[in-house]
Amino acid sequence: MVDRFLALDPLVQALVGGLLTWGATAVAAALVLVRRGIARWLLDMMLGFAAGVMIAASVWSLLIPAMEVAAENGDTPWLPAASGLVLGALALRLVDRFLPHLHLFFPREAAEGVSTTWRRTTLLILAITLHNVPEGLAVGVAFGAATRVLDPALALSLASGAVALAIGIALQNVPEGLAIAMPLRREGFSPFRAFWYGQLSAIVEPIAALIGAAAVILVQPILPYALAFAAGAMLFVVVEELIPESQRGDHSDLATTGTILGFTVMMVLDTALG
Repeated sequence: MVDRFLALDPLVQALVGGLLTWGATAVAAALVLVRRGIARWLLDMMLGFAAGVMIAASVWSLLIPAMEVAAENGDTPWLPAASGLVLGALALRLVDRFLPHLHLFFPREAAEGVSTTWRRTTLLILAITLHNVPEGLAVGVAFGAATRVLDPALALSLASGAVALAIGIALQNVPEGLAIAMPLRREGFSPFRAFWYGQLSAIVEPIAALIGAAAVILVQPILPYALAFAAGAMLFVVVEELIPESQRGDHSDLATTGTILGFTVMMVLDTALG
């Protein structure tokens, strides 16, 4: 089945990968239709799991392939990886600095970005959406990368790694879907409205996936930089938001355990498929 999927057009692959990651968010958000809340210890552990998945994905699915592609192109392997990583983190820092948003478990007064009168729920949704853009971009870049290398073995490895990346991000989107839908339900939203806004936060992922794939297909020289850029953006989200949010409660040990488990699952998934 994987071989048949990899025979599809890379833009189709990227779209399917983005839809998979959005779908995982939607399925998780749908739990709000039958439950009003989730235990804080479980949410902390799941957020830690998401952080571990993203860290491992940044290394195995993005940074290592970036260096492999750079080496194939005859470039210094670490240079595109390092510069793209820094640029990706810087780009997310700028978005974080100016886009109004609010991290989980924080009061409305702790909103970041430019000052605004937007409601707390709107700011929460924007924060989760901010997570999802680099994830969708990473999936698209990973699928597009496989079509732009000459070595068949490397191309197959990149394509298989892209499948692993999409599955891994889908797994870590589960706690993000819960993290936006459940708080909205507790704040008085109807079950359907809480679900709607929960899934809507991830609708940017298929769009970002298509943009990422198209960019590296059309402009081949940016490929290793684009892979590293996506890694830098994802790592920024992990360090700036996911890990601190998972550690804010009284279950930091469980959150740390979740991070280790998430890293391990993604590492195994990527090496097994890639």
